[in-house]
Amino acid sequence: MDTADNLTLALWATNLAQPLNGLEAWAARVEERMAEARAEGADLLVMPEYMAEQWLSFAPAGLDATDEIAWMADRAPAALELLRPLVAKHGLALLAGTMPVRTAPSACEPAGTPPFRNRAYLLLPDGRVAAQDKLCLTPGEKDPAGWHLAAGDRIEVVTWRGLRLAILICLDVELPALASLLAPHELDLILVPSMTEKLSGHARVFGCAKARAVELLTTVGAVGCIGKAAASKPRLSNTSGAAVFLPCEEALGHRGIAAEVPPADSIDGPGPLLIARELPIGRIRALRSSGAEVWPGAWSAGHVTIAETCEPTSAPQELMSETS
Repeated sequence: MDTADNLTLALWATNLAQPLNGLEAWAARVEERMAEARAEGADLLVMPEYMAEQWLSFAPAGLDATDEIAWMADRAPAALELLRPLVAKHGLALLAGTMPVRTAPSACEPAGTPPFRNRAYLLLPDGRVAAQDKLCLTPGEKDPAGWHLAAGDRIEVVTWRGLRLAILICLDVELPALASLLAPHELDLILVPSMTEKLSGHARVFGCAKARAVELLTTVGAVGCIGKAAASKPRLSNTSGAAVFLPCEEALGHRGIAAEVPPADSIDGPGPLLIARELPIGRIRALRSSGAEVWPGAWSAGHVTIAETCEPTSAPQELMSETS
């Protein structure tokens, strides 16, 4: 049997409100979750966008909002090195959420482009590390008076265990243009680490994640942060949960939901760990080849034109003839 035929996925909706006293304590908490996920048979653990915000609980007092990204980015390399041996130790792939990273200036970028990106790292048991930058930034991520970052410009398609997977970070999954771009690449899995303050944001991200599962005939796993970090500056709480979506096909249970944890804005403990067991990756791949109910494949609208019909300034001649 191809190892891609079935996959058990774990998603950790991390509670940011639990304080830490350093990166080592953070890595120890991640390892606890990895061990729990592996004991449940998981092959891959997914953490949320900006899980690094939890580090602010041990940031210097009075750190300004404009300095938070740089402070977290300076700790990202050390955090990544703490995680590498854990992946090999537990034999568990890890999408370590996202963390700000410092990037070298590029000659192609306009002057004033901030030297930071919001980057997801996928660590694989075979030693590979794949990186994916967020492509479409929120207003807060483009604010020079807040978290000022630069956007990425490419999607990495990763092959692992016979799977083809990609990462769409939060707002990226809401963009149909990206879905259209990905359609010909026959992805088996899309991972969506997210951070949403409001229930409306959670509804957008998770609703669009389900739409991507339908239109790309693939599996999509989405997970977000819960609560707020114990930082020196006041900040809004985060509302999210976790879910794994499938194509809405009769052969897959009709509704397109493999497993889910409902959204919350606060929670006790480290946050819920959702285990989605034996996802039918191979069966979905077969449906993409033939057998899906109405799926048209990587359908292009290139032949479609848009016609605008204006309101008439007078009654059409046909109507005038009928009434005379």
